[in-house]
Amino acid sequence: MSDVNLWEIEQTWADRGFHAICGIDEAGRGPLAGPVCAAAVILPERLDIPGLNDSKKLTDKKRRELFPIIEEQAIAFGLGWASQEEIDEINILQATFLAMSRAVEQLKIRPDLALVDGNRAPALDLPVETVVQGDSLSASIAAASVLAKVSRDDVMLRMAEEYPGYGFEVHKGYGTKAHYEALRKFGPSPIHRRTFLKKFYGEK
Repeated sequence: MSDVNLWEIEQTWADRGFHAICGIDEAGRGPLAGPVCAAAVILPERLDIPGLNDSKKLTDKKRRELFPIIEEQAIAFGLGWASQEEIDEINILQATFLAMSRAVEQLKIRPDLALVDGNRAPALDLPVETVVQGDSLSASIAAASVLAKVSRDDVMLRMAEEYPGYGFEVHKGYGTKAHYEALRKFGPSPIHRRTFLKKFYGEK
């Protein structure tokens, strides 16, 4: 998919009068440990960022090359977080929405419209449109996916130093075979999501 096609959704909304369009995506809904991170990004209309795509389709090296370019070129961007404690307290969906809302609050200008990856979105004080597979279809959402993914990965790299033995530097908290083996050996760390481990530990 070309970079030009990534602007089709934004252009459709711009033709309707929405120009400060904010893309929103998250990283870290699925892991067993660590926070969930969301990013909100407003890009200049039809900005060409070569190689921009869904962060899951990019190498770590490419994501890290794009990260400072997005930060530099964006009209505004914000990061929002919800902790593992908040995930356990209000569930991962609501924690994701909370992180998204916090990301929007960090924007230095108010968006005209938010494009949110997926089929569900938080209640924001502005028009919201969900876009299924938006991180592959929208430049703004793709940019947000890169910022969220790199930012969360960096947190998990720090957590790997604080809680060695779990392999956070490799799997970033996702439920790999090695991660489950570490849980059997060491038990959960302070950053593990207890609600995600109930089935593993046979809890109700």
